[in-house]
Amino acid sequence: MMPRATAPLITRIDALLFDFDGTLADSIPHILASFQHATSEVLGHVPADEELLVNVGIPLAQQMRLLVDDEDKAERLLVSYRDFNQRTHDDMVRSYPGVIEALEAIRVHGLPMGVVTSKGTAMALKGIELLGLERFLSVLVTADDVPLHKPDPYPVRHAAQELQVDPARVAYIGDSPADIAAARGAGAVAIGATWGVSARERLEAAGPDFMLDDISQVPDLLFGSA
Repeated sequence: MMPRATAPLITRIDALLFDFDGTLADSIPHILASFQHATSEVLGHVPADEELLVNVGIPLAQQMRLLVDDEDKAERLLVSYRDFNQRTHDDMVRSYPGVIEALEAIRVHGLPMGVVTSKGTAMALKGIELLGLERFLSVLVTADDVPLHKPDPYPVRHAAQELQVDPARVAYIGDSPADIAAARGAGAVAIGATWGVSARERLEAAGPDFMLDDISQVPDLLFGSA
């Protein structure tokens, strides 16, 4: 069982950061469909869903190299994935229920928020704009902004620096073990989101400080129940 907050988390943090895919955006089915398209086109077969999704959370090019031990095929997979993903993005990506309401409740308290994602800038902005989230965000850190990527803590530290806050005074919410590792490595509060790509057991094994089952729980964790 994960520890309960003995006091509202706001007493410990000055900013809140989110992963994007599988945390704010209900995009895992779109990611899976993109992998299925690419592997079918390039490899002639489609691996099991678990194999395709196991490394979601790290940059896409790295995922392809872990999927196949062939640089040429990895590059072709990347091109095929991106072509399908971009063409179908607006039809397949959705916001999780309650995201806007949760972010509105957080914004009322004046807590700065941001996104730290392994997506590239163009696709991250495409998703953020599609879902109407830009008005809530004070910082966006993508794979294009940093030399090191999750699970390395560098992206979380970079976002904290952009917000001019101590990384130890930041909370980071994500749905993959890479998110939890990045938060822990940065000294931030790590919050696992079980509604995304990873099963609860896999997230728990990564050692988050808190686990949440719905984004609507975030304001209560931060500010306490009314």
